[in-house]
Amino acid sequence: MSDAREELSRRIAGEITLSDDPGATLRKWRTDFDVSQTELADQLGVSSSVVSDYESGRRESPGIGVVRRTVEGLLDIDERRGGGRLRQHARVLSAGFESDIVHDLREYSTAVPLEEFYEAMGATEIVRGDHDHVNGHTVIDSIQAITRLSSEEFYRLYGQSTNRALVFTRVTRGESPLVALRVVSPTPNAVVLHGIEDGDLWDHAADLARVDGVSLATSNRDLDDCLADLQAL
Repeated sequence: MSDAREELSRRIAGEITLSDDPGATLRKWRTDFDVSQTELADQLGVSSSVVSDYESGRRESPGIGVVRRTVEGLLDIDERRGGGRLRQHARVLSAGFESDIVHDLREYSTAVPLEEFYEAMGATEIVRGDHDHVNGHTVIDSIQAITRLSSEEFYRLYGQSTNRALVFTRVTRGESPLVALRVVSPTPNAVVLHGIEDGDLWDHAADLARVDGVSLATSNRDLDDCLADLQAL
C-alpha cells in the first residue's frame, strides 16, 4: 500500500503542478477524496480561506512545497477514514485493457461540466442525476466488457477518478450495461449509451438511473468524432 500511496501522491502532485489552472485541479482532487475545505485546512494547520484562495486563484499558484503538503494531507485524511480511496486507486494505478474493450480512459485536469461532456459526445440527456460534473471518462465496448471482463476488471474501468462518465458503445437497448452497474460500486456520475436513439431505450433504463442518482444520456454520433472531441477535454 505504501508503494501505491507514493505513486498516487506523485500523480496528483504532478497533475496540480503542471495544470494550467492549479487551483481548479487541487479542488478536483479534494472533492474526489470527499474532503471539505475546512477539513483540509485543519489538516494543514491553516484557515479554510487559504485553501479557498488557492482553489479560486485569488492566491498565487501554490509552490511545490504547498502542493506536497496538500497531497499528503488528503492521503492522511483518507487513511484515517480507513484508506478507502487509496485502496480504490491502488487497484487501478496499473490498469490496462485491450483496445477492443476500452476505447479510451482519461482523467481531466479540472472538473468538466456535464453539459460540456454531453456536447463532446453529441448526447441527449434522458435523466439528470445527483452530479453536474465529471472528472474523467471511460469509453467501453459494452458487448466485449460484459462478456469478457470479471467483476474486478469491470471495477477497474473507473480509472483514477470515480466521479466520471462511463460511455458504453454498441448498445441496442441499454439493459445490460445498466443492470451490470447495479452491482458495481462506486456509481458513476453519468452514463452515456452510444449507438442508440432515445426512442429505442429500454423501458426501465430511466427508472434505474433515477434510483441510482446517475445522469443518463444517449448518443448516436460517429464514435471516432466523439473520441476526438473527448480528447480535447
